[in-house]
Amino acid sequence: MVEFPAAAIATWGAAVVFGNVLLTRLGAPLPAIPVLIFAGSAIGNGTLSFTHILFAAVAAAMLGDCVWFSAGRRFGHRLIEGLTRISLTVATGVRHARALFERFGLPVVAICKFVPGLALVTPPLMGTTSVAISAYFAWDAAGTLAWAAFWLLGGAVFEQQLSKFMVVVRSHGATIFDVIAAAAVLYVAYRCWQRLNFRRRIAHMKVSPEQLDAMMRSPSPPVIVDARPESVREEDPWLIPGALLLDLQSTEPLRARVLTRDVVVYCFCENDSTSRKMCEYLHKEGFFHTRSLTGGLDAWRSCGYPVKPMPPRIETFPAALVGT
Repeated sequence: MVEFPAAAIATWGAAVVFGNVLLTRLGAPLPAIPVLIFAGSAIGNGTLSFTHILFAAVAAAMLGDCVWFSAGRRFGHRLIEGLTRISLTVATGVRHARALFERFGLPVVAICKFVPGLALVTPPLMGTTSVAISAYFAWDAAGTLAWAAFWLLGGAVFEQQLSKFMVVVRSHGATIFDVIAAAAVLYVAYRCWQRLNFRRRIAHMKVSPEQLDAMMRSPSPPVIVDARPESVREEDPWLIPGALLLDLQSTEPLRARVLTRDVVVYCFCENDSTSRKMCEYLHKEGFFHTRSLTGGLDAWRSCGYPVKPMPPRIETFPAALVGT
């Protein structure tokens, strides 16, 4: 904001913050935190009002969250599955948000904006649950207020350092927009590299529904593991015959020969990011013959293969294999 007159910043500062935060919360690839930090520096030198900017940032973030929460409540898991098809990053965020919600409950909403990858996926995911609207928005408002205040106050505290930084930037013929654009490009490039690297690592960890069916009919059938989150299993209580539920908390020791068995993991998302992540984890734990079912449970059913209702009590993996 060093490049603009103080009068222009004072007039349009709140509107710029509101528009930037709203677009970011709706999913536009725009960075919100740098804008809040530079707005905080303007607050530090007396150009902007902390109350006005804080209100603009909170109102914009709450409005964006309201849109996503309403979409999640309206379209349910169809929306979540559609989002996971877009990006492996989104799919990973959904998996982490589900796990945190199942462990800690609704308070996770208050911290999601501070955790990379969770801010965008948490509102629509909460919309698919049965949480009360009033309770959700109470936690969301508390978290949003803390998030906006943190970055604005951080910018105000380091106002002098930011001013010196912008002087150096301007001496090289650049502007604040160049800084923000460069940060956005670097972030996107990093995420693309992560995605390509992940795809390369798990390229060989795939098995089609047809291949799994043939493996199940062989003399040495594989161990089939249902890696769907608990909330998804409750809404879709069906599983592949003989499947075990994944239990990463199990501390039971496994005999060495168990580790040589074929293991096929399936989830619910079309791009298989969750099950492939689980495959990668199990590889590190010694399960070197672990693969992911392409297309998950939906692909298995669409091929006409049988499923069975989930029984009241089902064994978990790997505890069910102890001593075999």
